[in-house]
Amino acid sequence: MGEKKGFFGRLVEGLSKTRNNIVSGIESIFNGFSSIDDEFYEELEEILIMADIGINTTGSIIEDLKQKVKEAKIKEPQECKELLKESIMDQMKVNEAAYDFENQRSIVLLIGVNGVGKTTSVGKLAGQLKDKGKKVMVAAADTFRAAAIEQLTEWADRAKVEIIAQKEGSDPAAVIYDAVTSAKAKNTDVLICDTAGRLHNKKNLMEELKKIDRVITREYPDAYRETLIVLDGTTGQNALAQAKQFKEIADITGIILTKLDGTAKGGIAIAIQAELGIPVKYIGIGEHIDDLQKFNASDFVNALFN
Repeated sequence: MGEKKGFFGRLVEGLSKTRNNIVSGIESIFNGFSSIDDEFYEELEEILIMADIGINTTGSIIEDLKQKVKEAKIKEPQECKELLKESIMDQMKVNEAAYDFENQRSIVLLIGVNGVGKTTSVGKLAGQLKDKGKKVMVAAADTFRAAAIEQLTEWADRAKVEIIAQKEGSDPAAVIYDAVTSAKAKNTDVLICDTAGRLHNKKNLMEELKKIDRVITREYPDAYRETLIVLDGTTGQNALAQAKQFKEIADITGIILTKLDGTAKGGIAIAIQAELGIPVKYIGIGEHIDDLQKFNASDFVNALFN
């Protein structure tokens, strides 16, 4: 429980910019209005949009809130606050099966543009699964950046997990082939793969991901597949746009949202989930290995309104 509390405390701290952005505005609305009318809803809507929750998602939240207010026959804006939290949470439920890959022989691909914290997330995830007693291996298939290979090697050393890497400029699919072969031979539980993220050259990236996919399907068809897109929370709506582009070229099963401690746009966690129908599975709020944690909608919303 200590670790949970610790992370929640850090989450509260990490979301402070977002909270100042959203909650002070929401408070003033709840205190400033004596009745729940159209103007009240309009002001609320504006604040949620400003916090990068996005227009569509905000619309859904407000509609849901109106319904809840009607059903509960609430007249006072202050009483509406818990209902607002519920409406936000309803947009971002992560189901129980979200982490099935942890308990199966699985291959986890991390995709996303460069600079979002992808390699670091591979390292943190590997360390955490290793601590749970899993046999973990990582693959350095972002072969375009020497720095990515070095960085992942450092993480692998730190987490004491095996790494499969080749030199800079190698064929990423060849690295994956080696890793899959090795993972099978060694009865590895989870193989986590770093991939390159050059979205400006979408065609190459598409081909590369397809090739990696073919290798895995051919060499290890019964492995459970998990594809996580890593997005930088500080980029707000831009992160949503990236996710949409990657969704066209990969079968994304979940989202890792990093750098939420550095942004006032934490509302993007809600928007991405609601708009794409893909769950945020992990959030990152710092550099340490345990600063990447499973996403918990009620913790997130409570930390926002704390």
